[in-house]
Amino acid sequence: MHLLLLEDDIDLGQAVVDHLEAHGHAVSWFKLCAQTEAALAQGLPADLLLFDLQLPDGEALEVLRRLRARGDRRPVIALTARDQVSDRIRGLQAGADDYLVKPFDLDEMLARIDAVARRSGALDPQAVQARQATLDFESKRALRDGAAVTLTAMEWALLGRLASRPGRIWSRAELEQALHAQAGRDEVESNSLEVIVSRLRRKLGPELISTHRGLGYRLEH
Repeated sequence: MHLLLLEDDIDLGQAVVDHLEAHGHAVSWFKLCAQTEAALAQGLPADLLLFDLQLPDGEALEVLRRLRARGDRRPVIALTARDQVSDRIRGLQAGADDYLVKPFDLDEMLARIDAVARRSGALDPQAVQARQATLDFESKRALRDGAAVTLTAMEWALLGRLASRPGRIWSRAELEQALHAQAGRDEVESNSLEVIVSRLRRKLGPELISTHRGLGYRLEH
């Protein structure tokens, strides 16, 4: 997944970013509420948001309230040093999906991210039928007209992003984020988006992924 982290503590923020990236996530890290709102307004393709509640330029709860007022339903986990029940209630009432009280264990953070993502549908789908292809994301098994097809990790990463919201056109930037989460920049550049799309069409059928000029790509059902 692509995660957005709003956290002004440099040591904690770096530890969170390092741990998330080590477990295959892409992370955009911001230290101010204003930076976060600007990035989201510009269409940052984050699947899940991690918000420290008290920032130098304000309260992240206000950012969260404005997101929810605009109809943005992406899952949010609040990170806070406040352990009062009343503070947790305020966060949940503002629209947070879960809470982590500092200091927290980084593996517990990962488990909570997975749990919230499963409930919200932000994780890759378990299985999808698309044209001639059957894709099982849990077992990493792909079939074309019933015959097994071998896919690379990069190909699965791209398919996972495309299939996470059926019928949606995904921009180049959003799809490249998914690839960067799977591999380093050099590997992504050596397996460009167009090359991976071409390979998937050859392996799973030419009509599987449609191109929308100037917009991006879509998985066809």
